[in-house]
Amino acid sequence: MQRSLAAGLIATALALSTLPSFAQDAQTAAKPAHRPMPKPSNLQVLPKDISSPDLIAAMRSYSKALGVECEFCHSEDPQTHRPNFASDAKEDKGIARIMISMTQEINQKYLSTVKDPDATPADKTVTCGTCHRGNTMPAQFFGAAPGGEMHHEGEAPPAKSE
Repeated sequence: MQRSLAAGLIATALALSTLPSFAQDAQTAAKPAHRPMPKPSNLQVLPKDISSPDLIAAMRSYSKALGVECEFCHSEDPQTHRPNFASDAKEDKGIARIMISMTQEINQKYLSTVKDPDATPADKTVTCGTCHRGNTMPAQFFGAAPGGEMHHEGEAPPAKSE
C-alpha cells in the first residue's frame, strides 16, 4: 500500500510540475498577436526600399539616442489610437529628418574621407547618440579657457582675467 501511495504521489507531483508550463502557454496564446507594421510610406530621408527590420532598427536607435518613444515624432491616429507613422503632423518629425540628413552628410561627405589607420569604422561615424547621449537636447559643451576647467551644460565659465 505504501508503495502504491508513493507511486501515486510521484505521479501527482510530476503531473502538477507540468501545469506552470501549460499555464504559461495558455497565457501566451491568450495575448493578442503583435500587429504587423504597415508598409513604410512617406519616407523622405531614409531609403524608400528600406526593409521593415532595418527601419525598425533605425527607429529604435533614434529612440534610444534621444531617450524618447515613438510618439515623440509620430502622431496618434485618432481612429486606431496607434502611431500614424506616415503623418507629418508633429514638428519634431521634421526636425528629426533634418538631423538625420545632417548626420548622413557628415558621415558620407566628411568622415568617409578620414584616412586614420587607427580609426575603426565606428570611430568615423556620427550618430544621433554622438551628441544627444539619451537626451532630446544635446548638452552644451564649453571648452576650457586657457588654464581653466572643462564645463558641460549651463553657463560658460567666466574668462580668467590676467
